[in-house]
Amino acid sequence: MRQNSAVHERVVAELLNRAGVEKDYAGLDEFARIALLRRELASNRPLGTRFSDYSEETASELAIVEAAAEAHRIYGPQCITHYIISKAESVSDLLEVNILLKEAGLWRAGANGDPPQAAIMAVPLFETIADLEAAPKIMSAYFGLPEISGVVKARGHQEVMIGYSDSNKDGGYITSTWGLFKASKALEPVFAQAGAAMQLFHGRGGAVGRGGGSSFAAIQAQPRGTVQGRIRITEQGEVIAAKYATRDVAMANLEAMTSATLLASLEPEGISPRDAARFAAAMDELSQAAFAAYRDLVYGTEGFEEFFRELTPIQEISGLKIGSRPASRTKSSRIEDLRAIPWVFSWSQARVMLPGWYGVGHALAAFEDKALLADMAQSWSFLGSALANLEMVLAKSDLGIAARYLPLVEDQARAGDIFARIRDGWAMTHDGLLAATGQARLLEKNPKLDESIRLRLPYIEPLNLLQVELLKRHRAGEDDPRVKEGIELSINAIATALRNSG
Repeated sequence: MRQNSAVHERVVAELLNRAGVEKDYAGLDEFARIALLRRELASNRPLGTRFSDYSEETASELAIVEAAAEAHRIYGPQCITHYIISKAESVSDLLEVNILLKEAGLWRAGANGDPPQAAIMAVPLFETIADLEAAPKIMSAYFGLPEISGVVKARGHQEVMIGYSDSNKDGGYITSTWGLFKASKALEPVFAQAGAAMQLFHGRGGAVGRGGGSSFAAIQAQPRGTVQGRIRITEQGEVIAAKYATRDVAMANLEAMTSATLLASLEPEGISPRDAARFAAAMDELSQAAFAAYRDLVYGTEGFEEFFRELTPIQEISGLKIGSRPASRTKSSRIEDLRAIPWVFSWSQARVMLPGWYGVGHALAAFEDKALLADMAQSWSFLGSALANLEMVLAKSDLGIAARYLPLVEDQARAGDIFARIRDGWAMTHDGLLAATGQARLLEKNPKLDESIRLRLPYIEPLNLLQVELLKRHRAGEDDPRVKEGIELSINAIATALRNSG
């Protein structure tokens, strides 16, 4: 199960209000919330009653936990084991889920000194750069609650989900990747002190901008001590068909992930403590420079939102029935409120693939110690994996094709300025990557992938040109159903050809 923390807050606030426990839960500070929620979790008395009329949202959420309890009764406790909290930002966000579970009997207070029983684990999802930085402090405080400590020790492990997609949309590729690495590493001693095994749930997507790329390399690049024989990874979109369409292919992929998990759990750190400290300081510098460049373009450039929505087929993608959730979290058109999947997918369709590389070139160009950078790329599995994924994205992008989408933008002067910045950023990223990896051209050291991409490109380019023409007609008001169908077919075809694009 999964729901946004803001929904939990509203539902718990209504339950407390209707029960006469607290009239203004939303107005309480974090300390007061934690104290109130702990008091409620110490009692098996439910807050809800069938004699009250709740809002549609509250009634729906209560029905969901009741359905989970019914599934446990029919199929056993293993049928639903996790409740993921999107946008987790505080300890109260986790406790609120346990309150909802208590309403269905899935959390039971302990008696006679016994720890509480939690049939379903509350799992925080830390998504933005700020959330990732706060994750160790939140989990330390959560584990510090005696009732939670008892539940975790009885279970033996606790899961934490870390989000690749929203952290990338928030801070750009290299900042997201480094932020995830640091958060994972900082969580390890927190779990060790709590006496709990750590299971990280990597919320990856198919595209590199959403954590895509080689699962084997990604697992091996995790900080030592964070893969303790356990790891959980999402596989989404076209990646599922690519990796699990046949038994043999599925077995090969699962074997690769299993072996990577074993190696990451057992192998010692590949670099010395001294190098680890030097490399981490260098990555902080690179991340800050990349973050500044990315934020300046995406969130600090006037008209960028309109440029993105007119250049790419985001409007048309939003109308497709290809996902379980709407393109935006709210009715707002702001990039902050746009879900990460259509954000990345749209840039891929227009062959810009901006979330997978923008800002990195600025960071590489500004970094003065090129010898250190080359050493890091060669000897550090983390940076080697990150640059390999970056290289693949650059090889699949084509700003010449992307320029064909420019006439779709209404403000041509602004479009030209923004696109020039994107083109310059791509060139800096391209040149910086080749210098760091010691190559004369992209994918020089990966000829099999190079050949695979080159064989597909001649078939993708006509699809892009066709898509541009159909988008022009559709946005001009042409209502022939074949135009809309053609756009949908082109979107599907380009995604299939690019493979890890969404």
